[in-house]
Amino acid sequence: MPEETKPIPPSTFKVTIDNITIDVPVGTTVLNAARKIGGDVAPPAMCYYSKLQGSGGKCRTCLVEIAAGSTVDPRPMPKLVASCRTTVMDGMIVKNITSDKVKDARAGVVEFLLLNHPLDCPICDQAGECHLQDLGYEHGKEGTRYEFARRTFTKEDIGPYIQLHMTRCILCYRCTYVADQLTDKRVHGILDRGEHAEISTYISKAIDNDFSGNMIDVCPVGALTDKTFRFKNRVWFTKPVDAHRNCTTPGCCGKTTLWLRGDEVYRVTARKDEWGEVQSYDGKPGWICNECRFDKKKTGDWVVEGLTKINRHSVISQGNYDGLVIPKETIQEVMGGRDPKILMDIHDESEVNEPGIHLSEINGPAHSDTFATNP
Repeated sequence: MPEETKPIPPSTFKVTIDNITIDVPVGTTVLNAARKIGGDVAPPAMCYYSKLQGSGGKCRTCLVEIAAGSTVDPRPMPKLVASCRTTVMDGMIVKNITSDKVKDARAGVVEFLLLNHPLDCPICDQAGECHLQDLGYEHGKEGTRYEFARRTFTKEDIGPYIQLHMTRCILCYRCTYVADQLTDKRVHGILDRGEHAEISTYISKAIDNDFSGNMIDVCPVGALTDKTFRFKNRVWFTKPVDAHRNCTTPGCCGKTTLWLRGDEVYRVTARKDEWGEVQSYDGKPGWICNECRFDKKKTGDWVVEGLTKINRHSVISQGNYDGLVIPKETIQEVMGGRDPKILMDIHDESEVNEPGIHLSEINGPAHSDTFATNP
């Protein structure tokens, strides 16, 4: 008898998220499947970072409701699940913005994240590009029920270029993953547990490696800030442009975003995608070295490619114009070619007021006697 051939496993699964059905590769998480759809369907994420292995599952902002587990087992999952750690199954039905449970849970998560977070937005360098600001605006509440003192920490310089403001930290662990996976000498991590947990270095040892600046890029809040940029400018007053250079540091892509004010380079960052993550080039994350980030602060050091594409809903886009388009002047066509300034020459055209009388030079209000024609 001929041997039975084993069925070929499917390479894609069909998943429905907020009534939108798509096909995704097997092993795709619900979050990444939602990102393929884009827009409001994609849940927010404060700790997950697709370029960092092991990230996710910390902040719980990406919770979703699984209305049907799969075609084989259509039962709903009893609790909300973290979309960044849950892989899709064939026929799975997911509710994100269409679920009242998700909206209520997400508002609660935002409230927890803001319990100890200071109201530093007016003085924080992350303002304008802070993921927690966006999360609070979209899913937070206008009031607070927290009546206790917030926990505070002393600011700490964890290297020549980075300052740690632990009071703002939400313990997303992203910076520790960067140090683990990009460098060979990780000297910082999470100390203590629970309410006392904090990020710090080992016995106040400074972080000094070629890619430490990438910790600033992955931080979703203002906990890790660039000391060369602190308090120098607001991000929405600068103009971001894409630039590149032939960097010789191994592992550095050399593709960056320059933040300009006039011709002055205020800071240099890695290029970000629509999800706030570092862009990939040739299948690899576009991390940049400290030399590109901190030492190359002149436009002559770079080949400027053009304006960075900014989401029009971002406050950064308010001064980011590709080119000013002057509206066509139509008055001359209507007025038979006459200069539009003639419309403002009231004295000559109306023949009512005397051209030699200037209203700004009259003492008090003008009366008809002021313009009375002498007999």
